[in-house]
Amino acid sequence: NMSPPLFSLPEARLRFTTSTREALINKSIKPLLNAFNQVPGSENEKKCTLDQAFRVVVEEEIINKAPCENLLAIISLAINGVTEGICTASTPFVLLGDVLDCLPLDQCDKIFTFVEKNVATWKSNTFYSAGKNYLLRMCNDLLRRLSKSQNTVFCGRIQLFLARLFPLSEKSGLNLQSQFNLENVTVFNTNEHESTLGQKHTEEREEGMDVEEGEMGDDEAPTSCSIPIDYNLYRKFWSLQDYFRNPVQCYEKVSWKTFLKYSEEVLAVFKSYKLDDTQASRKKLEELKTGGEHVYFAKFLTSEKLMDLQLSDSNFRRHILLQYLILFQYLKGQVKFKSSNYVLTDEQSLWIEDTTKAVYQLLSENPPDGERFSKMVEHILNTEENWNSWKNEGCPSFVKERPPDSKPMRPVRKRPAPEDFLGKGSNKKILMGNEELTRLWNLCPDNMEACKSESREYMPTLEEFFEEAIEQADPENMVENKYKAVNNSNYGWRALRLLARRSPHFFQPTNQQFKSLPEYLENMVIKLAKELPPPSEEIKTGEDEDEEDNDALLKENNESPEVQRDKAMTGEQIESFANRLGEQWKALAPYLEMKESDIRQIELDSEDVKMRAKQLLVAWQDQEGAHATPENLITALTKAGLGDLAESLTNDTEGSS
Repeated sequence: NMSPPLFSLPEARLRFTTSTREALINKSIKPLLNAFNQVPGSENEKKCTLDQAFRVVVEEEIINKAPCENLLAIISLAINGVTEGICTASTPFVLLGDVLDCLPLDQCDKIFTFVEKNVATWKSNTFYSAGKNYLLRMCNDLLRRLSKSQNTVFCGRIQLFLARLFPLSEKSGLNLQSQFNLENVTVFNTNEHESTLGQKHTEEREEGMDVEEGEMGDDEAPTSCSIPIDYNLYRKFWSLQDYFRNPVQCYEKVSWKTFLKYSEEVLAVFKSYKLDDTQASRKKLEELKTGGEHVYFAKFLTSEKLMDLQLSDSNFRRHILLQYLILFQYLKGQVKFKSSNYVLTDEQSLWIEDTTKAVYQLLSENPPDGERFSKMVEHILNTEENWNSWKNEGCPSFVKERPPDSKPMRPVRKRPAPEDFLGKGSNKKILMGNEELTRLWNLCPDNMEACKSESREYMPTLEEFFEEAIEQADPENMVENKYKAVNNSNYGWRALRLLARRSPHFFQPTNQQFKSLPEYLENMVIKLAKELPPPSEEIKTGEDEDEEDNDALLKENNESPEVQRDKAMTGEQIESFANRLGEQWKALAPYLEMKESDIRQIELDSEDVKMRAKQLLVAWQDQEGAHATPENLITALTKAGLGDLAESLTNDTEGSS
């Protein structure tokens, strides 16, 4: 018996390369299919070799500077190969990547047209999961090579292709965090001395620009100096672009004032110098006659000489007014990733509301078709709100699950409900099917009542549980460390569970570092020793506790302000005062004997000033224990020069009495 011939890579590659060329000449995949079936070896070995053969052929074609059509024919062949199951699903994408990496941009345009046309192929089950990352990488590589201002249309086509390729919910295609394109800086002349604005036009004529009468068109004559433009207006007008580029600046006081001032001047110019409808429509007709297309520029031209023409151009005005509306929508809108400090004052909100109306008014007065354009913009911005709220909700899928087909259900035999057999025995007894179970169950038929029974309260009070540990912690009792209860791991575990249920200190953040559980418990025991009430005021459960609290409050309120100020501050007092202390926490910290390292730690732990203030006060309370009194806090506030807060705290303690 002869063994089957073994797979040989060089032979297989040569055979596949030859067959690929033959298939291209014949414009048929048959030669490749025949070769694939005849070459010995496993399916996987043959597939990988054919993938390689395709790349070799593409490489040779690129080196020989073959036309794009030849390269696209090889890629189409690879697509057929995937469909026939003779090469890997990622092969067409690898080939596309090779081709686009090696060709100049004008040829990439032709290749990309092929990519666009085949979007349905790429989205099919065979190709999508294998190729989506290749296509994304390929498009991003292309975008990096293209200039946003020179190749605007090509960039736009790539973005549109990605939008068609990926489902809406694909996170990589979304600007989830609402970031701005901060690189889009508008450059203009910021040096007044170099400005030529406001100078007479005669200088230009002297420099050999002889303008014969009648050379200038009739249209240009009236507009050349219809708006008085000086360097000041030019500078303010183009400075506004920086706010449109990065709207966050509007939340800063100084920047907002500048924005307000410049905007009012620019909008006043638009309001005072309205454009003539007849002139605009005449220009439009001429454009249509000459077949002039709508020209799009990615960047504004900021030359001083163009300023006059720009302000007289209705299209240009539309651009600027639309920028205002987009900016206002961001400032007013709820954006999930906006910082909590970015909030408008009532005054700002009112100004934005009034200005939005004014901008819509200017848009509707701007020829041609102002009214229609204004309404269209309003509609588009309203739908934009829906996209915003969709992103805020975490981009839920748009695909609705189809409800399962409701087949007629077979009637299921119902089990008897508990009501049918419970409480049917003598004396309404619940029969459990066994004498002993019936007796146990009927001791207390109401389950909830049985759970509330006092005999089921197994959790000890803090005082009962920690009594021994508190005694051992007292230096006077001279208990050796190894004999202390806190060193028993079983005791430690139970202590933690009890603290979590009964003690407020368990959940309060602290800056102290503990190396072991016994060390932490020792610290807690000392705190509890200072705070626990004498046995008569033992913490009780349930309703008693509420009554005790009310009595304690009554007693506390009857005490004099002086006594109140000498008692340690409660968690509630600290919470309420932290809200008032807010950003002034850092000024107070040194006077509460906080170390620099503690202050840094608090800053690292939280961004929110109220939270920082609370952490500071809790740390101080941990440090001072029973001495953390309103009296001592008032003294520290006074030393820190925070007299107003000291006074409000004094009033609080007196008011609560």
